Amino acid sequence: QAARLSVQASKLVELPYSSDDDDDGSLAGDMDLPTAEEDPGAWCPVPPTPATFSQCVRYLAFLWNLLFLLLGLLVLAVGVWGLLAKGFLGGEHLASLGSDPMLLFVLVGLGASTVSLAGCLGALRSSPCLLRFFLGAVLTFVGLEVLGGLLLLAARHRLRDALRDALLLCLLRYQEEPDLRFLVDEVQRSLQCCGLGSYRDWETNPYFNCSAPGVQACSVPASCCLDPWQNGTVVNDQCAFGALRLGDLAASTVVHLGGCMVQLSTWLHGQAGSIMTGAAVLVLVEATGMLMALKMLRDITPIGVRD
Repeated sequence: QAARLSVQASKLVELPYSSDDDDDGSLAGDMDLPTAEEDPGAWCPVPPTPATFSQCVRYLAFLWNLLFLLLGLLVLAVGVWGLLAKGFLGGEHLASLGSDPMLLFVLVGLGASTVSLAGCLGALRSSPCLLRFFLGAVLTFVGLEVLGGLLLLAARHRLRDALRDALLLCLLRYQEEPDLRFLVDEVQRSLQCCGLGSYRDWETNPYFNCSAPGVQACSVPASCCLDPWQNGTVVNDQCAFGALRLGDLAASTVVHLGGCMVQLSTWLHGQAGSIMTGAAVLVLVEATGMLMALKMLRDITPIGVRD
């Protein structure tokens, strides 16, 4: 009987141990689950801090686009100022607005400032949408520039005729467009020429034609004069009055007889290297902006996917 009591006592002592083990196991299992749930790093790892080079590219891209944003706004302001100065935005001259040279400044300034603003905000806010828009716009501009260069190269033999037509249009609208008048005067002064082929080409202008009723009849612009200055400080607007009535010998003492077409063609051929260099620099600038945008897109793509 004593042996039976000792066996029962040993069973009573073993039961709590087995129960405690089960409880401890279940509690340990229960405690493991919230520990994993409370650790966000196990499920959502924190993205690594951008490298120093990436940060430098980001700030450089912002400053790069900010510079071209300011230049674009400056060109836009010049174009708008030119249109306002001539009253083309008042509603009376809207029909001839499409042929105004200042409209080119407005379009170029508006396009450059819009694209540069997208690049600035894309770099500042790390926005993939704005950076992709910037890349697409710059790529479009590069494509148009390359296409224009190829067309000019293919039609280089017709470029002379196109230049002649443009200069003839400038002669015909000399009094009507202040911008064209300024351009023609600068070309004739700098190249020391007059008209297209000769000074007599100004007879095609309705104001300088000898049959015109005004005081400028049978005359040429003052920029054709050999010495257009009066007392060395003021331009003498009447220095070429009546030049078309004179013979070539007499007119040669007053105005330049040679036309600007040959002079301008020679000057353009001499500036071919500078034009090519300028075009290459422009493409290099655009390519640099695109490379920086691509680098930022590659750096922020994981963040965009996670969001």
